[in-house]
Amino acid sequence: MKFTLDVENNPTGWPDHTQLPESDGTFVKNFQEHPQSILLTDSITPVFQSIHPDGNYCIGQDSGIYWRLTEPLERGAEAPDWFYVPNVPPTIDGQLRRSYVMWQEFVAPLIVLEFVSGNGAEERDRTPLLRSGQQETKPGKFWIYENVIRPAFYGIYEVTKASVEVYHLIEDRYQLVAANERGHYPIEPLGVELGIWQGRYQNVELPWLRWWDSAGNLLLSGAERAQQERQIAEQERQRADREQERAQQAEDQLEQLRAQLRSAGIEPQL
Repeated sequence: MKFTLDVENNPTGWPDHTQLPESDGTFVKNFQEHPQSILLTDSITPVFQSIHPDGNYCIGQDSGIYWRLTEPLERGAEAPDWFYVPNVPPTIDGQLRRSYVMWQEFVAPLIVLEFVSGNGAEERDRTPLLRSGQQETKPGKFWIYENVIRPAFYGIYEVTKASVEVYHLIEDRYQLVAANERGHYPIEPLGVELGIWQGRYQNVELPWLRWWDSAGNLLLSGAERAQQERQIAEQERQRADREQERAQQAEDQLEQLRAQLRSAGIEPQL
């Protein structure tokens, strides 16, 4: 795809999200990645709605983050499997974002998550961007996140190992976050923890990447919340039925006592 600048509508000379490719032509590497992204978004949405009552936040799922202009344009983007950016609207001029453009926004994502499909080398690649004449080395994904895009937290999730590594940007360098006593990784600005949950989601049993609150309670998906509400409603119905049954038993016993008194010639006052 060639970039043609529309000077009249974009006098800055920099392309925006409508002018940049929204895909690099690759496809999702396995059937687990999209459900995993949906699960992460669905379960943390109530937290984001509480933090951002104005709705000013956006979530990217396998979407490009453009950090430089290159030829071809796709080389200037990284496409994390999941990321969250605070304090920016989900739309621009009424249009859904096609990508996240750093020179248009300037606000870095708070957290970026990569789902490993290979051996994890790509997600941990710290190769720096080096130029020599017209040639340059391809920078590694880890290096780009740490030095250019700079999300406060970077997570590398490996479903085959049932593990996640979380890095926190401190003094311009990523430092590995230690797991807490629950085996989770605190994301303190959100008041949540990230960790591995072994269970069934969308008919697949896997070690899924999930959120917990700071007290260690699993953040439920919409379907799980609905199921929990149904269970609570059913438990309440059963409790009410038991109460009604006990009341009926007490009334039957009282009526039996009245009958016994009458047969003895005593008019009950009960």
